[in-house]
Amino acid sequence: MRLYIAIKKLVQYGLENQLISIEDKIYTQNRLLELFQEQEYQEPEEEYHNIDLPSVLDECIQIAYERKLIQDMGIVSRDLFDTKLMGCLTGRPSEIIKTFWDKYKISPKEATDFYYKFSQDTNYIRRDRIEKDIKWKVPSQYGQIEITINLSKPEKDPKAIAKALQMNKSTYPKCQLCMENEGYEGRLNHPARQNHRIIPITIKNDKWGFQYSPYVYYNEHCIVFNGEHVPMKINRDTFVKLFDFIKYFPHYFIGSNSDLPIVGGSILSHDHFQGGNHEFPMAKASIEKRYTIEKFSNVEVGILNWPLSVIRLRSKSEEELIELGNYILEKWKEYTDESAGIYASTNGERHNTITPIARKKKDMFELDLALRNNITTKEHPMGLYHPHEEIHHIKKENIGLIEVMGVAILPSRLRDEMKLLEEYIREDKDFSSHELLKKHAEWAQNILNKYPDIKSEDIQDILKSEIGRTFIIGLEHSGVFKCTHKGRGDFDRFMKFLK
Repeated sequence: MRLYIAIKKLVQYGLENQLISIEDKIYTQNRLLELFQEQEYQEPEEEYHNIDLPSVLDECIQIAYERKLIQDMGIVSRDLFDTKLMGCLTGRPSEIIKTFWDKYKISPKEATDFYYKFSQDTNYIRRDRIEKDIKWKVPSQYGQIEITINLSKPEKDPKAIAKALQMNKSTYPKCQLCMENEGYEGRLNHPARQNHRIIPITIKNDKWGFQYSPYVYYNEHCIVFNGEHVPMKINRDTFVKLFDFIKYFPHYFIGSNSDLPIVGGSILSHDHFQGGNHEFPMAKASIEKRYTIEKFSNVEVGILNWPLSVIRLRSKSEEELIELGNYILEKWKEYTDESAGIYASTNGERHNTITPIARKKKDMFELDLALRNNITTKEHPMGLYHPHEEIHHIKKENIGLIEVMGVAILPSRLRDEMKLLEEYIREDKDFSSHELLKKHAEWAQNILNKYPDIKSEDIQDILKSEIGRTFIIGLEHSGVFKCTHKGRGDFDRFMKFLK
């Protein structure tokens, strides 16, 4: 009877959230029974409403485990099975695409509102996990910076990792951004996507896909990706593609990670952008100094008061921004200034690239170009313009697009480490004596020196504030022209080089 109740609740959930229609009820019921290898069904008499999806899925997983339909109760096995269940409630791609474009005729926002809610209702975006993310803001000389400790991306359990290593290597789908993920059942080392639907769009006359990120690092975090598995490349076409997207969805921003290791994102093998409906701290940053570039006198040009070195371009014409963006990119790619520590290339390896971001504000188009350089040195083997070793205990991963714009994505380990650190502060314990806290010892001691009355204050608030400050230092490390008198002089020299 437990199974019948769970199935009735799932079907009711689908009806309540308009994932299925009343005509689909028996069909969906039978699809779910099939997954449980159950040939009988007696509908429970009790009626259920306002279904709590996570608790129903938990019950289904428990039943599946008892029936030996899943091998273990680890996060990977659970996710593979409950995604299969939700696939039974998810309409065919053609249905979702039709609904999307029907709503788009009303307005682009109507279409994205529908699709974002749909992506959550199908559990492709797991609301219950996203809600666990820890978020706060820290003030700085650059404005408020947003900090996130991301808990929604599950960490694989050791058993699943071990099993995945024993599996035959698969090249289908080629990566997690390929079109072939739509409806894919997944495996131990690749997420299930039966509940995933992609909206096809045309970008620069090519087929691209539009979807939301399942991990939602900010509001309506979307991914726009090439229909073909081709590598990231920043060139003139990049700017054309960014503004093609803005024409579809003028209420969204769109940006690209850099195309070089160290300063790029985690996926360089598949051409893609990220966008969404969020005003990032960098979008609010003030112009520090304005410039005029002779060939583009109609375009407003300025450098931002921002830890990374960012040029903002504004114009009513996206064509002008495409041309000027490409002009600056090509000039930056060849730019060397030894006195500023900028080398366009060493030993035949190119170092200079950009992280571009496009948006529309009222009738003006904006293009932000963050100048990047991925050179490594003996002192900084992970990158000179990358978070330096002294802050790796907080942040050692690449500073990608989202972080360039002022939103930190910090590892989930920090949640437990900060709780432990509070305990050690309260009890005057030696930070170095604990394996997890060793790396924080010097930083934690500096906090004690800075806040002598820390025990009478909210320790977690102080730690959050100091984590934020440390992240901002990492952003400053990533700026090619520093926010110092010399650094601004170096930046000014490059801007004059553009003229």
